[in-house]
Amino acid sequence: MENEREFFTLTDEDGNEIEFELIGTVEVEGVTYHAMIPADQQGEEFYEYVILKTEEDEDGEEMLVTIDDDAEFDKIADIFDDMFSEEIDLDQ
Repeated sequence: MENEREFFTLTDEDGNEIEFELIGTVEVEGVTYHAMIPADQQGEEFYEYVILKTEEDEDGEEMLVTIDDDAEFDKIADIFDDMFSEEIDLDQ
């Protein structure tokens, strides 16, 4: 369903729960990356998004984790930036 929005409740390093909306997903070299914005930023013209990747824990459960490698992060951020800029119609 193309118009169905997907939300995730994530816990930060301080134990605070924050709701995020998924705005994009991309797979690169077998790794799935997710771009998300805090749910309270919906509808804002400009917002910053976070990028998380899917990894499996020792029990085989999928979890979302931050990207620690700067080169990996920059590469994926460029992909999302290109993807989101294509979605913007400058003629509107």
